[in-house]
Amino acid sequence: MLYGRLPGFGLSVDGRRMARQAAEYVHSLERPVSALVVSPLQRTRESAEPFVELFGAEPFIDDRVIEPTNVFEGRRMKQALANPLNWRHLSRPAVPSWGEPYERIVARMVAAMDDAWNRVPSGDVVVVSHQLPIWVTHLALSHQPTRHDPRKRRCALSSVTSFERRDGAGGPRFVEVAYATPASTAGAVDVGAV
Repeated sequence: MLYGRLPGFGLSVDGRRMARQAAEYVHSLERPVSALVVSPLQRTRESAEPFVELFGAEPFIDDRVIEPTNVFEGRRMKQALANPLNWRHLSRPAVPSWGEPYERIVARMVAAMDDAWNRVPSGDVVVVSHQLPIWVTHLALSHQPTRHDPRKRRCALSSVTSFERRDGAGGPRFVEVAYATPASTAGAVDVGAV
């Protein structure tokens, strides 16, 4: 089922284990974490708990790093896509026509990243978000089209995508510098929702 922004969906025992492994991985890098920015959804707030414990950072809830809107929210994707009445929502995948436009998602994510950067005097900021916002932000900052096949995202459960802010000819911008999958996802189900 596509949870989207539905309330009341927390992490499973496996999800909590994976979030802990991601936090332990970041902790093992021995980098100073100054701030923690978190989506307001329950599952991301729960994913942030090990970061709070390991780094002592108080979570800052930022609505801009939330899951995007989606007409398929609360539905089982296989069944929803089999229904011809839903095909109209798939008419413009580059936008996408089923939910919040990719360019708007990227704009709000980058704005949240900029604000987090400007809010701390030094150190790293951990942002706990969702697969789609992370993936389309990666694509946009890498100068790739944001249109993509959701089943082919390189953004696993509890993965860590790292960005640095660098000065360039057009001014400062974020550049992806690393990607890691520290969490064991054995038994987890994630089919790359729309």
